[in-house]
Amino acid sequence: MRTKALEGLTVLDLTQFEAGTTTTETLAWLGANVIKIERPKTGEQGRNASRERPDRDAFYFILLNANKRSVTLDLRHPRGKELFTQMLRKADVLVENFGPGSMERLGLSPAEVHAINPQIIYGRIKGFATGSPYEHFLVFDSVAQATGGSTAVTGESMDRRPVKPGANIADTGAGLHCAVGILAALYDRQFTGQGQVVEIAMQDAVINFCRIVYAQAFKHGKPAERTGAKGQLKNSSPSGLFPCKPGGPNDFVHIYGSRATIAGNEQWNRLLEVVGRPDLIGDPRFETGELRYRHIDVVDEVISSWTMQYSKFEVMERLGAAKIPVGAVLDTSELQEDKFLRDHEMFVTVDHPTWGELTIPGSPIRLSRSPVEVQAAPLLGQDNEAVYGELLDLSKEEVASLRVEEII
Repeated sequence: MRTKALEGLTVLDLTQFEAGTTTTETLAWLGANVIKIERPKTGEQGRNASRERPDRDAFYFILLNANKRSVTLDLRHPRGKELFTQMLRKADVLVENFGPGSMERLGLSPAEVHAINPQIIYGRIKGFATGSPYEHFLVFDSVAQATGGSTAVTGESMDRRPVKPGANIADTGAGLHCAVGILAALYDRQFTGQGQVVEIAMQDAVINFCRIVYAQAFKHGKPAERTGAKGQLKNSSPSGLFPCKPGGPNDFVHIYGSRATIAGNEQWNRLLEVVGRPDLIGDPRFETGELRYRHIDVVDEVISSWTMQYSKFEVMERLGAAKIPVGAVLDTSELQEDKFLRDHEMFVTVDHPTWGELTIPGSPIRLSRSPVEVQAAPLLGQDNEAVYGELLDLSKEEVASLRVEEII
């Protein structure tokens, strides 16, 4: 019986760093047989990126390559290219996010790959879309966020510098978009029998994440502005971060009050009751979300004077129980050590071959009949004998010979 949703799906992984590796890690979480193909000796560049110890893979790599298998192969060597061509004939998906033109120089453009296997799904992630005046530029997350709009709307105000969002929404976001496209292409292949190219531009992914800020732009007839934690639409208050005791760098909660058109003043009135200011119920200054936004300084003072008396967890408990949208600002340690998130397997402990036990974020995807079991990222070439034996029927002696010739 099948136990994984994508069991039996073979994915050739030519990805590096974060965007492409997110795509293949997502498919691996869902049960696909993801074969990470890396350069002999050095491996994928992410193994060495910000490496904590010279003799071990970087945590950066480990976090992005769970549930995969690793083989080494020199794609520039004629024999290596021949072996890869054989692998392509048996694969369902190929994913790459090399620099512009790299795959073409290897003779592995979409047209060339589809000539080998017309049914393969060819996933590729680039910084800018094909045809863009910048399509040949090298792009990392921070560049895509700058050119996709997220940086321009992140920060406290327009009289202060913009800030790159802390989450890597361009890299991981492009990777997830690519995974969605690949799944759609696989579904289409069931009816057409044909593969296709799934191309994601990191700039496009960021634009997609920024859809709601365009509502502010349309409403005010000018570029969307930086509003900090107060909300992009400027028509709701409270909406922002409020300090809590003991006053540490992350001792804040985010409180969001629904706009009057959605929930009337019920949440606002309940909030006033909890913070001990029922005298403000019915005050004409605060009758709608937009009016409260106009008097945001008064609203913020009323709330912050109360939140500062309690910890962020106490504030979250009290307001949450009163059905007021609230969330404590949780740092990475608090999240990693949270009992529920451990039990929920959003954080899992894996046994890495060189680092030992590591607690890393797990898969956020939950399928009722296809449970996810997160496994540690592989060492370089860890699966050479197994994969080449299974996929290409090579004997241990043949694999050993390839290793001696430095083809793998």
